[in-house]
Amino acid sequence: MAIGKLAHFSVRTTALEASRDFYCKVLGLREGYRPHFPFPGLWLYRGGDEADYGVVHLIGIDRNDPEGLKQYLGDKAEDTLRGSAAVDHLAFAATDLAGVRGRIAEAGLPCRERTVPDLGLHQLFVEDPSGVVIELNFPASEAV
Repeated sequence: MAIGKLAHFSVRTTALEASRDFYCKVLGLREGYRPHFPFPGLWLYRGGDEADYGVVHLIGIDRNDPEGLKQYLGDKAEDTLRGSAAVDHLAFAATDLAGVRGRIAEAGLPCRERTVPDLGLHQLFVEDPSGVVIELNFPASEAV
C-alpha cells in the first residue's frame, strides 16, 4: 500500500488557544467537527476536507484531569512538548504569499524564506506556538 497523502498531523500543546489562533488566524484553517475525546482539543480543516477529518489535530492538556489523555494517547512530560522533536517540519502547499506574509507580520512572528532552485517553489518557514516548524510552499512566481 502506497502513502497517498498526509492525512493530518497532531500537536500536543499546553497552549491550545494560542495554537488555535495561529492555525486559524495566521494560516487560515477553520475549526470543525471533533469527536468527544476524554481530553480537550480541536480539529482544524482547510475546507473541503471534512470527509478526511481535517489536516491539523490539536491535543490539549487538562492539568486538572490529565487521565483521559494519558489513557487515550499515553503520557508525555510537559517539558518535552517543545519543537518538532524528531519531526523536522510539516509542509503544506499554499497560495497568496503576500497575504500570508501580512498575517505572519501582524501576528509578530519571525519567519524565513527561500526559493528552491529548479522546482518553482518559494518556501516560507514559521513556527507554531509549540515550536513546530511549518513549511509553506508557494509557486515561485508569487515571490517575484
